[in-house]
Amino acid sequence: MSRYLIALFFVSPALALEPNEVIVLVNKNVPESRTLADHYLKARGIPADNVIALDLPKDEDIARKDYDEKLVGPLRKALEERKDKAKCLLAMYGVPLRVGGDAPSEEERAELKKLEPQFKDGDEAIKKAQGEVNALDPAKGDLFKMTTILKKQRQGDLDRLRRQQERLNRRMRFLRHDESQAAVDSELMLLWWDKYELRRWQMNLNHFQVKDEAKKGKPPVWLTARLDGPSPAVVKRMIDDALAAEKTGLKGKVYVDARGIRFDPKGSDTGHGYGGYDESMREMAALLRGPGKMDVVLDDKEAVFPPNSCPECALYCGWYSHANFVDSCQFVPGAVAWHLASSEAVSLRRPDVKFWCKNQLEKGACATLGPVAEPYTVGFPKPAEFFGLLATGKYTLAECYGKTVLFASWMGTLVGDPLYNPFKSDPRLKEEHVKPSPKGGRSAFE
Repeated sequence: MSRYLIALFFVSPALALEPNEVIVLVNKNVPESRTLADHYLKARGIPADNVIALDLPKDEDIARKDYDEKLVGPLRKALEERKDKAKCLLAMYGVPLRVGGDAPSEEERAELKKLEPQFKDGDEAIKKAQGEVNALDPAKGDLFKMTTILKKQRQGDLDRLRRQQERLNRRMRFLRHDESQAAVDSELMLLWWDKYELRRWQMNLNHFQVKDEAKKGKPPVWLTARLDGPSPAVVKRMIDDALAAEKTGLKGKVYVDARGIRFDPKGSDTGHGYGGYDESMREMAALLRGPGKMDVVLDDKEAVFPPNSCPECALYCGWYSHANFVDSCQFVPGAVAWHLASSEAVSLRRPDVKFWCKNQLEKGACATLGPVAEPYTVGFPKPAEFFGLLATGKYTLAECYGKTVLFASWMGTLVGDPLYNPFKSDPRLKEEHVKPSPKGGRSAFE
């Protein structure tokens, strides 16, 4: 990490999110969407004309065509005269959660049609070559050297076939527009961007490590969040809990569930793999326990916290129990909790799922975050950065997420009141305590 980038973290201006800068999106086809929006506007003092009602599907999924025509198009038109006066888009209960993938063009479909037989032939060639390699068992006596040389040649042929097949597979994935789906909220970060690449992600220019020169000539990037969950009653409780917790400051314990994975700054991880994120959880625990003077419980073993083992939980971060929620935390009102795993926000409303986001909200958490599909580890904020900023009391929930998530147009979604600032009245850290994490990692923007 360069000294310049570390310094940039401290001199970057606060986003200073205010209630009048939040645009509230409701689905006119879901009555509860508007009812909850009205409750939120009254609670936060947001102007009534900051609500934009859209004609959207009732489901959690929206097709890419409908996203463009029914969401982005009308939203741009509604905000055209005030694009510079707002900073945050808030999706209310009823607004779709996930936007589908982009479709191949006619030319791409034609190329795919040509490549598919080649790919099939490649699989057959690999299968045949593998059989030939397996058949060449080491011989005895005079044939040993000849057999060994021949097997090495055949293995080389097999490796070349596999490399060719992998190149072909990458090309076909590109032509199919694989991984062009995204969380609606993450896509909306780029509301004013035109014709950007939808495959995979775009770097989030609100991230604290982005240099000013990288933003020149680029449209603004929005802060986004959603007030959504298993039921309207849960969403209303989330709104009320956020305001109540702000009055006294969030009280309770911090639970960090790391896995004991070591991070080597000189290795290949760069800080964005398993080791880097596990180290960031340990750094989170040290930061909040040390200068933060909070009651922190750190588990640094592979197993997750067992059921009912985390009383008075105010903050939680852990991993990795994929799509298998464990009811370990008894949340205090206002708790912020998220679990790092691949599918934890695939649905926020379905009653039969064990995804962490939906269940944590149902069990009393006030805010969470997670991915709507495979995000890769790097799709999450670094725990020490996100929770560290939150504990300073200087930034709202949406600002903390916007400053620490690396990608836009990707899989992550923040669920909670974007204006929530649980430590505003009782700051636990100073901003200079919060460093880029993990120590020794490399910035994704270098």
